[in-house]
Amino acid sequence: MRIGIDVRYLSHGLVGGVHTYVAHFVPALIAAAAEHEIILYADTKRPFELADLPERVKLRLLPYRGPHSSVLNDLLMRRAMAADRIDVGHFPANYGFAPRQARSVITLHDAINLMPLTEIIRGHGKDLRTVAMMSYLHLMSTAALRRADLVVTVSAHAAREIARYSGYDPARIVAVHHAPTPDLRRITDPATLDAVRARYQLPARFVLADGLKNPAVLIRAWPHLPETMRRDTRLVFFARREPLPIVREAEAAGIALLLINPPRQDLVALYSMADAFAFPSWIEGFGIPILEAMTCGAAVIASDRGSIPEVAGTAALIADAEDERAFAAHLTQVLGNSHTAAALRERGYARAAQFSWQRTAQAILTSYECVVQDRRLQVLESEL
Repeated sequence: MRIGIDVRYLSHGLVGGVHTYVAHFVPALIAAAAEHEIILYADTKRPFELADLPERVKLRLLPYRGPHSSVLNDLLMRRAMAADRIDVGHFPANYGFAPRQARSVITLHDAINLMPLTEIIRGHGKDLRTVAMMSYLHLMSTAALRRADLVVTVSAHAAREIARYSGYDPARIVAVHHAPTPDLRRITDPATLDAVRARYQLPARFVLADGLKNPAVLIRAWPHLPETMRRDTRLVFFARREPLPIVREAEAAGIALLLINPPRQDLVALYSMADAFAFPSWIEGFGIPILEAMTCGAAVIASDRGSIPEVAGTAALIADAEDERAFAAHLTQVLGNSHTAAALRERGYARAAQFSWQRTAQAILTSYECVVQDRRLQVLESEL
């Protein structure tokens, strides 16, 4: 089987969820697909991230001359795949078009691009560039879905939402989970932890949270904690960019700290030191921070929205995303009872260990084989 994969996320200098997905499932797939030929399609915007590719893996670089090249290469890639006579083309960044003779597989990470355009735009900034980009992604994702032979997504929840918004056949949507990245581990070295604690002037006890994922409910929950607990503990928010003003207001009030875009290794140390990781997100296609925290030994308290309960299993305390009293009760339980915290940590370790990129890659490879051979799709959802 000749497998073509759009890997432009590995030649654009990107970070974030889709990049993490492509950067880890592709090497695992190369290792798993020893009997198949793989052709990777990138462009020349930035140096390609993967090195030492085996002989059976070829790299095709499309020219990149400016922002318009991303749109042009959406079309040129189809020609390149046709010339390479691939059997299946995989587009892991929500849309793409395989040549006529090949089967088409797309990974939709969630249903956002399939929602009505007015609903999509309502959830983003309103400048002209953003509206144009959202409109283009909506157009391309819906067009790619109509031509796709198979959709891979990241959770059973995402699969249901994709089917609901698109009407696409649920039998041709396969849920294959993400996994923690290899750099994640619980850091126990005192010198390393002390250095991070000193760098950010962290208190002895803190609750870690993503400042972009519904921070307001945690700030509202804080006054409901016992007074001694509030005095001895702080909320520590991290965020890739400036969050909503309420986080800065909490920082000014002395109940929170905000760390903007901390380095990855510092974030691993933060997960390792935190007394709890709170994740009251409104919506998640998967929710990788939950597994990151569990891998590093943080007790997890999370919302009941999206795929979060599916990913967390029984290894987290769950509350409604807008119920500050429930979050306060869970925080009090974890911060005030070392046995509860220890039990959550152990369940978190076990839960996170059930996810691996090798397992993800093998499920994706099996989906290729099914769709190329016209076999009825097997149930590939991880039984987690």
